Amino acid sequence: MAISNPGGLLNSTPGIIQQATASNYLDLSTNAGWGQQYVPDLMEKEAEVFGPRTISGFLAQVGAEEPMTADQVIWSEQGRLHLSYTMTVTTVNGGNATNGGLITINDHIDTNATYTASSHGVRVNDTVILATDQAVLKALVVHVNGDALSVEPYGVADCTTLTATTGTLLVYGSEFAKGSSYNSAAAAATERRGANEPTFNTFNNKPIIMKDYYEVNGSDASRIGWVEVSTESGQSGYLWYLKAEADTRARFTDYIEMAMLEGELGVSGTDDVADFLTANADSSGTQGLFAAIESRGNVTTGVSGINPATDLAEFDAILAEFDKQGAIEEYMMFVNRSTSLAMDDMLASMNSYGAGGTSYGVFDNSEDMALNLGFTGFRRGSYDFYKSDFRYLNDKATRGGINDAAGANAIRGVMIPAGTSSVYDQTVGQSMKRPFLHVRYRASQTDDRRMKTWVTGSVGAATSALDIMQLHFLTERCLITQGANNFMLLK
Repeated sequence: MAISNPGGLLNSTPGIIQQATASNYLDLSTNAGWGQQYVPDLMEKEAEVFGPRTISGFLAQVGAEEPMTADQVIWSEQGRLHLSYTMTVTTVNGGNATNGGLITINDHIDTNATYTASSHGVRVNDTVILATDQAVLKALVVHVNGDALSVEPYGVADCTTLTATTGTLLVYGSEFAKGSSYNSAAAAATERRGANEPTFNTFNNKPIIMKDYYEVNGSDASRIGWVEVSTESGQSGYLWYLKAEADTRARFTDYIEMAMLEGELGVSGTDDVADFLTANADSSGTQGLFAAIESRGNVTTGVSGINPATDLAEFDAILAEFDKQGAIEEYMMFVNRSTSLAMDDMLASMNSYGAGGTSYGVFDNSEDMALNLGFTGFRRGSYDFYKSDFRYLNDKATRGGINDAAGANAIRGVMIPAGTSSVYDQTVGQSMKRPFLHVRYRASQTDDRRMKTWVTGSVGAATSALDIMQLHFLTERCLITQGANNFMLLK
């Protein structure tokens, strides 16, 4: 089935222009307007054909807002507690005075963690699990030389069952001889070499300054129109500038939220954004939600890039990934329309009545009850998921239109963990619990830049000799995405 729009949806085009044209004012002098015999029946009320036009409100549901006084926000997140690394089996029989095997540590198993040569925590006398697609062995570490480990496996003479391949190494304990101490090995190269220090990952983001304004001259501000307009905030009247001012405010509020979702950090030397913004080439941009998840979180593309997370096998893969991370058991899913319907179909197919026909009602199976074919939440394994439509991803004038053109690169939804996370705030100087998502805005006793508005000109309260009214909007803020490894982006 194809859906067409013969009229071209003229009112779907941007309605904000800077000049008067035949499409944005009513002319009763043409088409037998003033010259016709009978007075037309004028419908004064402006029709609201798009419903709520704003997309803001998403961050208000899942986050919080806090003031800040600096040009940068820095926070630290806990590293992994256990020692697990990717490895290469260099030699399966012999190496460094051992017949067991030689292992080279390549990187942390969590690729988001920072790794440098010889920064691993594996020590002599540690017991480890060596896993490849050929075999799994338990072994004792007998020699450490930088990234190279010599191991002796338990129960077998060497590591030939592993073959020379890549895999994973996990420290699961240690074993010492009777009467031994940490540094009692015969050679200095085989000493245990000190205690392990806990590690953490440090992240940062910077606020951006956003501005907009609306302007009307004194004559236009005093003109009464015949069209009754209403604003998104519920204000109504026959003064057209009220609508224009309210639309500017609503659009700026949407820009604030869209910037927190879509923001990108500038990269020095690869773009000229900072050169355009400041002569000093200061850092530019801010990291929004989508960029943070793609950089530090998880991304699923679904089957052939269409409707991710809409069958149980794929959902189970998502759960397995969450198990590897924080295992947070409550998630909020904000998805576009096609993904939401596909999830409804997936859940409905689990109903034994759904395969052979429609189930009526919920409790008494009455055919007179309204049929509910949608789901707002479900439980799989130990995880609870709450699903909600994300208007921003559906709206033709926002991400909905971008998704139509983006194909497999379209963003179809996001999974956000519920609750709070504990992080060390370097500005405050202590560990604090905060929502996984929260907005930081600039504020002090002198100036609160969360959402500033002020009026200049001679219309209303006169502040200058200009025969105009200018309404200014300004904010300075950034989004903090803590624990991005627990987020999932659906593409």
